[in-house]
Amino acid sequence: MIQNKKIAFLGAGNMAEALVAGIVKGKIAEPNFLLATDISADRLAGLQDRYQIQVGSQNLDAVLWADIIVLCVKPQMMHAVLTEVQSGLSQAQLVISVAAGFPIESIQTHIGQTIPLVRAMPNTPAVIQEGVTALAGCNGLSSEHLRVAQSIFESVGKVVVVDESLMDAVTGLSGSGPAYIYLAIEALIDGGVRVGLPRNVAHVLAVQTVVGAAKMVRETGEHPAVLKDRVTSPGGTTMAGLQQLEEGGLRAVLIQAVEAATDRSRELGKL
Repeated sequence: MIQNKKIAFLGAGNMAEALVAGIVKGKIAEPNFLLATDISADRLAGLQDRYQIQVGSQNLDAVLWADIIVLCVKPQMMHAVLTEVQSGLSQAQLVISVAAGFPIESIQTHIGQTIPLVRAMPNTPAVIQEGVTALAGCNGLSSEHLRVAQSIFESVGKVVVVDESLMDAVTGLSGSGPAYIYLAIEALIDGGVRVGLPRNVAHVLAVQTVVGAAKMVRETGEHPAVLKDRVTSPGGTTMAGLQQLEEGGLRAVLIQAVEAATDRSRELGKL
């Protein structure tokens, strides 16, 4: 779908590398059709060595070369980068932004023209091709442009398409969500140590339990509540543990965490 389309990544941080790795590994585009820019020469040299892509330091040159531009810069750098490249953008190109809290309207206003634009919210497991990305398109975005964006992000995991008004909620759930799970894994490990397990053993047990449980939900298609009930015998050990979690408010606290992160995303988007 994106064969023979030139893709420029402005910013060569972890997310850009994840996308480059996914695209190259999935053979979605040839390495010579990929170009990354960054202020760090060492970072660019590493990407070029690992993936045999093109690299450069001039964002405007990259934009003039590309058919698809992926904005992988930090949100606080977006204004400066857009100012730098706006003269090289045209309606024949597709622009994809992964800058959190930076709405489509702000990008279009800064550019000064209406161009095909997609806003993306990936999460960090994209680094191991197990991420999930929400995409929102600008008004009038063609289905072909949306499919191109989907192809790029499907190289690093699952993709959902949402209205842009839901992007803060996406941030609160999947954008921040890995940190919630890391905290839960850490707590499970500490719990294992507390009841006598060696820490290295508790680590393996906790990590694989979370991985296996998530895969069960994904691959069986069953509701988590159904799978939970299958593990829970009347009067058994799992019921005792679940009762403690409910009394401790785990369910409510996780819901509140998503709400708090969503609210903070909204606040940051207004700055």
